[in-house]
Amino acid sequence: MSVLRPFKATDMFKFNNINLDIWTETYGIGFYLSYLSRWPDLCSVQEAPSGRMMGYVIGKAEGSNTDWHGHVTAITVAPEYRRLGLARKMMGLLEMVSDEIYKGFFVDLYVRCANSVAIDMYEGMGYSVYRRVRGYYGNIGLGKGGRDEEDAFDMRKPMSRDPRRRSVRSNGRDMIVSAHDVS
Repeated sequence: MSVLRPFKATDMFKFNNINLDIWTETYGIGFYLSYLSRWPDLCSVQEAPSGRMMGYVIGKAEGSNTDWHGHVTAITVAPEYRRLGLARKMMGLLEMVSDEIYKGFFVDLYVRCANSVAIDMYEGMGYSVYRRVRGYYGNIGLGKGGRDEEDAFDMRKPMSRDPRRRSVRSNGRDMIVSAHDVS
């Protein structure tokens, strides 16, 4: 049976099997360390009995006033461990901490518009599209005309501080903003 536990700095030496995936956004060591030092309770890993990393989530708390929220910076599960409910468990912990400890109004995340499997999973967990962000995922110059930006959906799930669901909207897929308009 696997265990959900806090993400430790030494886990960065063991997560290549997770990060070597086309859908996984990866970061430099300093980025992970800054999250672990600032929001350790929003960073966790799912670990197999053998010690092999199965997945991880890193998040943060940000915003102000009614925009105060938990943010999922990265969540990923190694391909061989997908469809076992691990992402749901990790998201559940991040949501609980965002709601009960940080008192956030909602939890949000960004997902590639082309990642329909993840979008379906998030919708099944109660998230909805708040807006589409044009060119959120940057340009590496491989696409047509040297442009290959990908759009993202900003998906949100209201927490207990938002009983009127003001942090979500029903027409989110129709709301289009530039990547420069989001922080």
